[in-house]
Amino acid sequence: MRILVDADACPVKDIIVKVAKEYKLDVLMFMDTSHIIDDGYSKTIIVGKGRDSVDFALVNEAKQGDIVVTQDYGVAAMVLSKGTFAINQNGLIFTNQNIDSLLMQRYVNYKVRESGGKTSNPKKRTHTHNLNFEKSLRRIIEQNFVR
Repeated sequence: MRILVDADACPVKDIIVKVAKEYKLDVLMFMDTSHIIDDGYSKTIIVGKGRDSVDFALVNEAKQGDIVVTQDYGVAAMVLSKGTFAINQNGLIFTNQNIDSLLMQRYVNYKVRESGGKTSNPKKRTHTHNLNFEKSLRRIIEQNFVR
């Protein structure tokens, strides 16, 4: 089990590294050349700039049993089909049971915006989001990873 992170705009990288160290899990941070980081623990995978280049690199690397951290429903759908676990930065665990409705809601919101309508913006990030993320990440690891 590894943790693969869509790291370009991920606000929970520090939490991921902290938890991964505790469980001795490898972390792969995927980013393009404009977001290079080095936390001293994770392996950084740098891909060229381009629409969805980070997403496709991450999906291609994902293997059954990995945990993928992404806020992109499309990426979540693709990695779920490979037998991975997927979670967003707020602790929402993507599953085969909820991904279709999330993708449909994304499409409906797109159509509303395309026709000139407005959709709600995401709420400002709070400490509670971080707590929920860490709790969900630990739950995935503890329920599926034998130390």
